[in-house]
Amino acid sequence: MTIYCDESGGLNAGAMTFAAVMLTPEAAAQIHARFRAVTGLRGELKGSRISLTERAYLLELFDRAGGRAWVAVAKRARLQPPANGQPTSDLALYAALLDLAIGSWLPETGGVCSDVVIDDGRYDPKILENVREAIQTGLGGWGRASLADSRRSDGVQIADVVANSLYNVEVASPRARRIGIIIEPMLASRAIRVAELAQLP
Repeated sequence: MTIYCDESGGLNAGAMTFAAVMLTPEAAAQIHARFRAVTGLRGELKGSRISLTERAYLLELFDRAGGRAWVAVAKRARLQPPANGQPTSDLALYAALLDLAIGSWLPETGGVCSDVVIDDGRYDPKILENVREAIQTGLGGWGRASLADSRRSDGVQIADVVANSLYNVEVASPRARRIGIIIEPMLASRAIRVAELAQLP
């Protein structure tokens, strides 16, 4: 299995969500291909760009394929500042959410090797390489952490939609109610699980 990662939002947007989606590469490719064939989508699949109906269809395909996700969330209004009193940075929040999401998966892998693929688009490549190395250290011999261009990764694009869905719910966007209805069965079945970050380390 592979864990595909992407985030949505940020401190200035009121909340950040980080999705760690578990799928085989084959399942991710099949979901993506079917979605594009039916919807006629061109360009990168982004949760912020698709309609509610398209979102529902993509997540239905994800659920049918046995996809699962941990989504780490942090809402600015509920997030406690770091214990050292330093201002909260967007990068520090990103790293903490990534660690929480991946850390939520590791006890469930049963020692089975899991690769972690992280979107490389949010920060400077050198910064993200440090993040990747930290995740690799945490994985140890269980798997390999790598960075990927989301435009070329089926799984990362699916993770983007999952992260964006939870982001909309967290910030109570105009689409939040409908998106909540879409994801409710997956939350109930625990296909999608949420872990809230209460305080930065």
